[in-house]
Amino acid sequence: MRFSTFHLFHRFEHQSVKEVYDHHVALAELAEEVGFDGVWIGEHHFRDYGTVPSIAAMLGYLAARTSRLRLGSGVYVLPLHDPVHVAEEVAELDVLSGGRIEFGVGRGYQSIEFDGFGVDLAEARDRFDESLDIIRGLWTQPRFSYEGKYYRVGDVELVPRPVQQPHPPIHVAAVSPETVERYAARGLPILADPAAPFKRVAKAAETWRRTAAEAGHAVDDVELVVSRSVYVAPTVEQARADQERFEQLFDRSRIFNAASAPVDSRTGEVAKGFEYWQDRYLKGGEVGTDFRWDQLEVIGDPARVISQIAALRDFGFAHLMCDFGSTRPIPFEELKKTMTFFADEVMPAFKEGS
Repeated sequence: MRFSTFHLFHRFEHQSVKEVYDHHVALAELAEEVGFDGVWIGEHHFRDYGTVPSIAAMLGYLAARTSRLRLGSGVYVLPLHDPVHVAEEVAELDVLSGGRIEFGVGRGYQSIEFDGFGVDLAEARDRFDESLDIIRGLWTQPRFSYEGKYYRVGDVELVPRPVQQPHPPIHVAAVSPETVERYAARGLPILADPAAPFKRVAKAAETWRRTAAEAGHAVDDVELVVSRSVYVAPTVEQARADQERFEQLFDRSRIFNAASAPVDSRTGEVAKGFEYWQDRYLKGGEVGTDFRWDQLEVIGDPARVISQIAALRDFGFAHLMCDFGSTRPIPFEELKKTMTFFADEVMPAFKEGS
């Protein structure tokens, strides 16, 4: 089992963007120090929800500030980018980092971002598929050209090429069951939905492996990634009390609102291809603490957290992306204590020889 930390770079009231950056860079350096395997960075635009519009710039900076961590994009929103440029910059990052890049990708969903870039949300799926085909082609073929509905690539040779061969590991963000099956059929590993309960991510892993195997892809050594909110305390009682405290710190309206939802600005309805999201954002995402405790979060004392992670491993996931509170204004020293405690008391149970 591998363990990474996830960083949304959410800006809270009275914070400057520079303070947000410094906070998360320090957390990334801490992650390397205490033994995590990687860090993943979210991409967002035009709001405080996430203040990293350029994953490449931030990962390049972290590559220089770290020496061992795997560096993940969580995720590149491909329909908002030129795919040739993405292929070039990720290859460059792979070279600069010594082959430490994890390429997480998704089609996106936030209406404010698509409207800002002038991209039709209803086109997101098809643009994503074309982009991913182009990026993989540029990484794996000596020369590559492409003629699609949305993108055209002349006959080119990519320079530089990635260090990792045939390319950096690809992880496709999968929320809907349709997405899981679609990319399993292509043999592309998923990054499972952080807002789905345990039983749903278990189903996603089972569906991915069955569909990929039926399509003729090897599945035994494929690393599926699951993202969870994570918290560990010395006792179950303290973990429950802290969860209640965290809920008071969470301004749900900053996350679940019309700007976050995949709404077609022309019709006011959920955009074509995003019907699965109908009840996820437009109804406010209300989730009680009991539901989060029992079905959603990896939380508790070390023994309980270890058992939850073991269940995720048994579902078929080999990599846990840990969100230690990206949408809550938790001070650095408190996060440092939690991450260090997790690294000392939980992670050793999943290392070789344990």
